[in-house]
Formats: sequence, structure tokens, C-alpha cells
Amino acid sequence: MQVIDARGLSCPAPVLQTKNAIEENSLNSINVLVDNEAAKQNVSRFLTSQGFEVSIQEKNGGFVVTGSREDGSGTEGEVIEKIDAEKQKIMIMVASDRMGHGDADLGSKLMVSFLKTLKEMGTDLWRLVFVNNGVKLAISDSPVLPVLKEYEKEGLGILVCGTCLSYFSLMDQKQVGETTNMLDIVTSMQIANKVINI
Repeated sequence: MQVIDARGLSCPAPVLQTKNAIEENSLNSINVLVDNEAAKQNVSRFLTSQGFEVSIQEKNGGFVVTGSREDGSGTEGEVIEKIDAEKQKIMIMVASDRMGHGDADLGSKLMVSFLKTLKEMGTDLWRLVFVNNGVKLAISDSPVLPVLKEYEKEGLGILVCGTCLSYFSLMDQKQVGETTNMLDIVTSMQIANKVINI
């Protein structure tokens, strides 16, 4: 079993090292050492997307993420999500907890109104990605948390930057969406028909 030591590395390095090791060596089992919650979640989700069964152990103040799969399961370079080419895919990247510049209270109200109105896009809205201050909209005291939970329940993909959550010490307050990394964000941008930045 190959061991990848990704301790001390920031997003998306732990996932990229894991991906490269699997692709270069056709691995069916791997241990990845990480030292933070975001990396643990991101590596686990990546391995699961590649057909691995995942287990996690806490060890020496960090985590050992173990992935194993049967020979032949999973495909090298397998795309995390199969694409329905007929369907429009709009991704919205939310990089702030308020909309526009100027008055902070007005900006917050506008962002709440914007996120509540997104349902009007219907099924074309494919993914919401929260980065930087935007991750504050996915935590426990967010004014739009009920709306985001409803979107997620209806099948909308919601990704929340793990590096950003860690930076603001909000990892344990995240209430909606999947903790993500820059590889997932870049891949989502590539898959989307249109990316809107807010």
C-alpha cells in the first residue's frame, strides 16, 4: 500500500498528490496522511469519487485516510460527475457574504435577496460554489441557511471551500454543502456551460 504524506500542505495539494499517485501507479489501495479537517474531507471525497472504499483514523494529531478498491474498479482520470450534455449547467461562484461595494448592510440584504431568487433559474442552476467570505453564508447563523438547505435537498450541488472555512475557523460551523478544494472548483468551472461570479 502506497503512503502519501500530505501533512502541512494546503489545498488542493493533498488531493492532487493523491490523484497523481493513483494515476501514475494504477493503485487500488492508498494511505494519505493529512493534518487538517479540510484535507481529510477533500481526500476522502476524491477517493470515493474514484471508486475507493474509504476509512479514516485519527493518528498523531492528524488523520490517515485509507482508500481501497478491487482491481479494475474505477477508471484512471475518471470524471467525478457524469455530464448530461443536453442540460444547461450554470455555476455561480459566491466570493462574498454581501453583494457589491458600498454600504455593508445594503450589500448583505442584496445577497440574501439574490440567493433567495436563484430558484427562478430552475434546473439550469447546477452548482453554487462558496469561497473566501462567501463561506460565511453556509454556516450556522447565516440568514440564507434555510434557503441553501432547501436548494441542497432539491439536488443543487453546493460546494464550500475548505481552505476558506479553515482560514476563518468556521469548519465546525458549516451547515450545508460539501467541503471542497480548488481542484473541484476548477473542474466544476470546466464542466459548466456558464460561470457567474458574484
